[in-house]
Amino acid sequence: MSFLDNLESNLKSIESREERGDHNSRDAKLREAARARVQASAVFAEQLRKGPYAAELLKHSTRLGHAMRTKVHLAWLGTTLRLEARGSKLELRPTPQGVIAVFIENNAEVRSLPVDLGGNPESLAHAWLASLPPIPAAVAEADLE
Repeated sequence: MSFLDNLESNLKSIESREERGDHNSRDAKLREAARARVQASAVFAEQLRKGPYAAELLKHSTRLGHAMRTKVHLAWLGTTLRLEARGSKLELRPTPQGVIAVFIENNAEVRSLPVDLGGNPESLAHAWLASLPPIPAAVAEADLE
């Protein structure tokens, strides 16, 4: 191997090491930022999970859903509370600024609004269930029979 080939090989090795270092430091910064966001929103996540707001929201949603002949499904996805009915979703997501309610239809976020965990969850449940699509006619007729 000649001197120039060896030099070229060393330069390529150094460049690839620098690129990996930049990539690794970028990943580390992203991980650190994500960790900081999670820590900042931990207080609101704890209030959502253990406070009375989530239980009251579920109670009102199931009551209103029953009146509409609609089953409301509940799921905890990490720190996010998801309610689902007729293909529409309502997610309560803790953020560093507080909890936000995100209305999702056809897997696309339609709108979001801040949530007061000390407030009345019935208005949020009513707003979400009022935005649901109507029951398909075939299903409604089958229920009548």
